Amino acid sequence: MIQFRIPFFIPWFFPRRIWKVKSDNSVFLTFDDGPQLEATEWILDYLKQEDIKATFFCVGENVRKNNQLYIRLKEANHQIGNHTMNHEKATKVNGRAYLNSIFKADEFIESNLFRPPYGRIPIWKTKEIRSRFKIIMWSWLSYDFDSTVSVQKIIASAKQIKAGDIIVFHDNVKSFERLKILLPEVVAIIKSKGLKFDVIPSPSLKHSFVG
Repeated sequence: MIQFRIPFFIPWFFPRRIWKVKSDNSVFLTFDDGPQLEATEWILDYLKQEDIKATFFCVGENVRKNNQLYIRLKEANHQIGNHTMNHEKATKVNGRAYLNSIFKADEFIESNLFRPPYGRIPIWKTKEIRSRFKIIMWSWLSYDFDSTVSVQKIIASAKQIKAGDIIVFHDNVKSFERLKILLPEVVAIIKSKGLKFDVIPSPSLKHSFVG
């Protein structure tokens, strides 16, 4: 089932993960899976044009391969987060291997924010992850990666976006062609609501999260 918005009851089951950020007038644009040369470069150019700051959850191996692009992300004052070393799915590897991937990525990515690939975390390892990272989820998923979901349907759903929402797009090859259409349309809808864009705050900053 396609659900752009996270069902209201899901955060009840995982209250220590961050699903929204308390804000009266901002949304929080995020990108997963990069940095990848063509996609991330296009996104950075577009965000600069629109004067938007966003949060990029980076894969450690991509940071290693594309380090100059990672440096460009940081120099543009975007927020950075950890998205594991090789985009492991928690249901496909054991818990220790999953943790090792996060901690290996931490050698390349300077951040105490973590987003799990596919939204999956080994439940028995959550406490250990939380000891070092704030786990960032989302409240609106773009489905830019899923070609079975029409661009028109995604754009229509973007009208549901409201203050405090954490929004997910992807800076990867799979999503790139659809992203080039979707991102400007979704940004225009958000701006038409009078909302602004902000980065996911680091836990070291005083800010109110919604679990």
